[in-house]
Amino acid sequence: MTSGEILVVAGEASGDLLAADLLRALAARRPALRAFGMGGRHLVQAGLEQLFDAQELSVVGITEVLPRLPRIWRVFHALLDAARRRRPQAALLVDVPDFNLRLARHLHREGIPVAFYVSPTVWAWRRGRVRGIARDVDRLLCILPFEEEFYRPYRVRAVYVGNPVAARLPAPAEPAVFRRALGLDTGRPTLAVLPGSRRSELKRCLPPLVEGAALLAGEHPGLQIAVPLAPGVDGAAVEAAFRARNLEALLVPGRAPEVVGAADVALVTSGTAALEAGLMLRPLVVVYRVSWLSWLVARALVRVSFVSLVNLLAGRRVVPELLQGAFTPRAVAAEAARLFMDGPDRRAMVEELSRVRELLGRPDASARAAEEVLALIDERSAAPAEARVLRGAPSAR
Repeated sequence: MTSGEILVVAGEASGDLLAADLLRALAARRPALRAFGMGGRHLVQAGLEQLFDAQELSVVGITEVLPRLPRIWRVFHALLDAARRRRPQAALLVDVPDFNLRLARHLHREGIPVAFYVSPTVWAWRRGRVRGIARDVDRLLCILPFEEEFYRPYRVRAVYVGNPVAARLPAPAEPAVFRRALGLDTGRPTLAVLPGSRRSELKRCLPPLVEGAALLAGEHPGLQIAVPLAPGVDGAAVEAAFRARNLEALLVPGRAPEVVGAADVALVTSGTAALEAGLMLRPLVVVYRVSWLSWLVARALVRVSFVSLVNLLAGRRVVPELLQGAFTPRAVAAEAARLFMDGPDRRAMVEELSRVRELLGRPDASARAAEEVLALIDERSAAPAEARVLRGAPSAR
């Protein structure tokens, strides 16, 4: 007798939002299915019984993670214990692969089928993870079109479901449309600044972004600055950083795509936000900085030429990437100033961004992902009991 429950584990703001959309799609198809696990406010609003907040995993980089390891380890074991007690029909693990792939291995041993949403970037680094994915993950729900083909030789059940980022964005429009909606002056030059959602990102990326914005304000009289705030970000601290440089910034809870749509140029920390910004067809500069130890490790292991999803999808440098030592206020201001001008650089970038938007296609990613999760549940429910036991036994590995 199955419990009618599903374990959901998501970390950070972007994963919480993706998982919430998928959970709503599941509820629309199977209203009796209940979800429990880890997530943020979006998942709670979608019906999750929250055992832990997604912010538990809101760290990045080796030096940032180490002090949090004891707490993360306790959360891990508590989630696993809950799965053992409640025997969900399936587990939906969303992103955060360092945590969730380890959890998938234990759930596999327990005979709980695993759907993993958002492929780890094994095509970029740590390719050895593919073997564990093939063993422990029953459905890998990919959001980048090239990933399904990448996994095929490894016999991973990978499915490209479409890109949920593209699905939830408003249609591109003239900046004045978004400026009016946000209460911004339609005639003034506008800069969007997206400093990230993790504490470590804000610590390392916000100061040079503010300094870069100050340089741009000196070159563009009347510049207005808009900053979307991810859930959990301390708005007062962000506002204080701008005021320290005599800058006034409009802080907008959420609504990052609209903020980018209102801008002439966007300054964006690398990640999902950079893809969102690119799909709004606004010129952008991608930035990122981690600890030097994390940077050295990444330089030794990463196999791709770009960090931003826009450039990875395009297969070439479409948007500038200012990383680590190259991420300075002067470099930020110089790249952004070049894109403020309505010249060949700006027009070429917008054209390339349009191609990336067309490449993603499939606007119904959450619906397709939900169908795959339900198919997995139904397949497992239909399997003979002895096959399910063997599938979860350690000796089967």
